[in-house]
Amino acid sequence: MTRRMRLSYAGILRLRPDGKEYTVWDTAASGLGVRVLPSGSRGYVVQQRSPGAKRRVSLGSTMLKSVREARRECFQIQLAGNAAGTGTSPPPAAAAPLFGDYVADPWMASMRDRWKPSTLKAVQSVLRSRLLPAFGDLPLDGIAPADVDAWFDRFSATSPGNANKGLALLRQIMNHAVDNGHVAVNPARLTRMNPRPRLTRFLSAEEIVRLHEALDACVAERPEREMQADIIRLLLYTGSRKSEIKDLRWSEVCGNALRLADGKTGPRTVFLSADARAVIERQRTGREGTYVFPSPIRPGKPLGDELSLWPRVRRRAGLAGVRLHDLRHTYASQAVMQGIPLPVVARLLGHSEARMTLRYAHVGDREIVAAADRIGQAISRALDGPD
Repeated sequence: MTRRMRLSYAGILRLRPDGKEYTVWDTAASGLGVRVLPSGSRGYVVQQRSPGAKRRVSLGSTMLKSVREARRECFQIQLAGNAAGTGTSPPPAAAAPLFGDYVADPWMASMRDRWKPSTLKAVQSVLRSRLLPAFGDLPLDGIAPADVDAWFDRFSATSPGNANKGLALLRQIMNHAVDNGHVAVNPARLTRMNPRPRLTRFLSAEEIVRLHEALDACVAERPEREMQADIIRLLLYTGSRKSEIKDLRWSEVCGNALRLADGKTGPRTVFLSADARAVIERQRTGREGTYVFPSPIRPGKPLGDELSLWPRVRRRAGLAGVRLHDLRHTYASQAVMQGIPLPVVARLLGHSEARMTLRYAHVGDREIVAAADRIGQAISRALDGPD
């Protein structure tokens, strides 16, 4: 059924995405409509009728122009269509905005409220240092796949991981431009990302022992290292991310759990083992303030990035190349090897996507293979009979 309404700014905002694209036609300007995509993007379109032809022209995002401006453009296009029989050429479609202008207003305005402050800061950094210098002065429809490939190759030569992040952001922006009718095809869609190394290093039982011995030795040498050592222990005991522990507030400590107000994937609960609770309780002695691990040099602030003990502990424990984040992998691998189902592991780690947890599935496979070997040996002994 054809949808019609008198278009207005408020009315357009009330249009909700459906399972498929649909168009609402204006009752005040013949041929003018708003196309609503499943993604939620809305763009003006004009149904142009001329002798022997009918085509739909995009006028761009509803965020870029008012209804009055869209009606004016619609009227001009319809006039051009009516004059086509006299040999008059229709006017060209509205020029696509520059990449930099598009990012600054419609795209950023639509995305800003969806991000955490840390994510917004990271996005702005990539835009400022990589994307805007390369594409800022180009119109959206002037960015070619070859331009994207050349930019990505230059970026990858020095930082392949960050180049992947920049490409993902560029794809997101250009998909938004496609949804709003500024470009027909995303020029970054075929650029292949750099392969990522599998960073699922986790500690063996013997390495975990060496880690604790190294921590104890470092604290024995200099007792002021104890707070940093306890952060490292807590990372291993909880599988939390480094920022979640370093910035931990006492208000988030609730008995047997941490109620994190702002984890990487939003608020989440971290359940504490007896060892983890003991580490946290140790911090109550002789300390006051907001943070469980306060900075010794910045009163009223969390420890921040002042975690210089890890390289020393790593060398002492013989764990060359092991990152702090690998303690999170270790927690996850131990959970899987104890037979804990992957959905439960995902909840323990605060994963927002199942594919993140599936990285640890092979750890469980090893245990299954070993169990199958033990079962096979038992059956073989039974078939051989008593000696």
